[in-house]
This record gives sequence, structure tokens and C-alpha cells, in this order.
Amino acid sequence: MVHVAYGYGLFTGGLGAHYGAERLGCTVVPMSAGQTSRQVQLIGDLRPDIIMVTPSYMLAIVEEFARQGLDAADSSLRIGVFGAEPWTDAMRSEIEQRAGLSAVDIYGLSEVMGPGVASECLETQDGPVIWEDHFYPEIVDAATGTVLPDGSHGELVLTSLTKEALPVIRYRTRDLTALLPPTARSMRRMERITGRSDDMLIIRGVNVFPSQIEELLLKIPGLAAHYQLELTREAHLDQLAVLVECLPDVAGDTSARTRMQQDLQGRIKASIGISARVSVGDPGCIERSLGKARRVVDRRTGQ
Repeated sequence: MVHVAYGYGLFTGGLGAHYGAERLGCTVVPMSAGQTSRQVQLIGDLRPDIIMVTPSYMLAIVEEFARQGLDAADSSLRIGVFGAEPWTDAMRSEIEQRAGLSAVDIYGLSEVMGPGVASECLETQDGPVIWEDHFYPEIVDAATGTVLPDGSHGELVLTSLTKEALPVIRYRTRDLTALLPPTARSMRRMERITGRSDDMLIIRGVNVFPSQIEELLLKIPGLAAHYQLELTREAHLDQLAVLVECLPDVAGDTSARTRMQQDLQGRIKASIGISARVSVGDPGCIERSLGKARRVVDRRTGQ
């Protein structure tokens, strides 16, 4: 039995995990994300063996177990399949210790298939195996596109071999990693993703580009084009704060600034699908740069 706590809807994670588990003959609990107290209740009532969820939200579920006076390590869960966001070996160790399960990594991307392009083996837990009977991987230099040998760090490029709808040829994923030799399976592994070659952010499993925020704030009268995104981690969950500037003619209007703040928060939630804290500062409060603007300040630890 598999408890799926990835988001459903248009996000490929929930439905991809759901139908993949059913294809294997598993019973699926289609919980989706959110309602953390109910996550704990269903795990206790239905006793699934496996959970599929983002690693940061898994820690939130573990904390909810503790809040209810329960020990997550005593639950029925024995395997966790975690993906949709970067995570560290330190987070893996914490999850395994607190939840009493074995944590494995899964990699995918919507443009190529969704979840399951590569997944870690329970026997070794030494990096996701790329299923080379379906995807041909390459590592290239992010600046020049030159193909690099196995073991070299660079940008992952994928070609689909069996996909019938929207096949891709040498698709640049922008994910930075390295190809490693086989261990538990006969196909090559990929190293943990170390970053990206573009400016995309992954926040609680959602892809966010700074340009999306810029487009939304420029639609709101009274806001300047200057902005900065601040990423923090609270209780193991990524948080996004958006600092923007008001124009001088509305700087003294407190009610107008409050309306602009609420308007931008609502637009970000509706358009991008994540909650963000918006702060409308005074004109000139955001640092200026003579070169490339510093749009993102990442204060998360372990990134």
C-alpha cells in the first residue's frame, strides 16, 4: 500500500506516482498534499508500507506525529520515495532516524515524463538509476554544450527513446549533476542534483522563475519594477518572501500599500501556486546594482 502525498491536479507528481504504483499492483491512498493532521490519521488507520512525498513535507508530517503525541518511527511506513525538490544527505539521515524508514530519491521532470526518469535503489541508496532503456542521458558543459565524460559535473541532457507523445531529443534539463557507473542495476546512476544552470527556483516542489514575479508585480499600479526574493527554511519547509518597492506618490498611503501587498500575494498564489510573504517597502529600499541585479537571496541552509 502506497500513501501518495505529492500534490495532485496538473502537477505530474501526484498522478504520476499514483498510476505508477497502481501499475505495480499496489493499493494507493490518494491523499495529495496538505491537511497534515489527516495525513497522520490516514497513515495510522490504513497502515501503508510506502509514502511518496517531498522530503521537506515528510518532516512536517513527522512533526505532526509528535504534536499528536505519536512516534512516526512506530508507524507502518518502511520506505519513503522522496523527490520534486533538492534535498541533502543530512535531511535523508534525519528523515530515516525520525520516521523509522528507508529514504530513497526519485528524479523526474514534467517536460520529459514526470516522476520516474531515475530512481534510487533500496539496496544501495547511492544515487538515482537513470532508466536507460527509456532515456538516453548525457552531461554537457552548461556554457558550451560540449559533451563531457562520465564522472564530470555538468548539465544533464535527456533524449526520450520510447515516448510516443511529445518525444524530446537532447533536451537540456538545466539540472547540474554527473553520470556515475552502475551498482545495484545495470544502468548508470546520476549524482545528487547540485543546482541549476538557469535562474529557476524549486520551492516546495513548484518551479518558480523570478521573471514570473516581475511580470505579476508590474501589473499592479503603484509598485516599482525593483524586487528581491528571499528564500528561507522554517520547520523544514521552504518559504518565499517577496520584497518590492512602492512608487514615491503612494509612499505615505498606508492603506494603498496594504492593498498592493494583498493583491500581489493573491496573484502569486493564483498564478504560480505557492504562498509568499509580500512586503511593500519604501522607494529605494532594495539594493541597486551596477551590473546584474541580485534578484534572489537564498538563506536556506544545506543548499
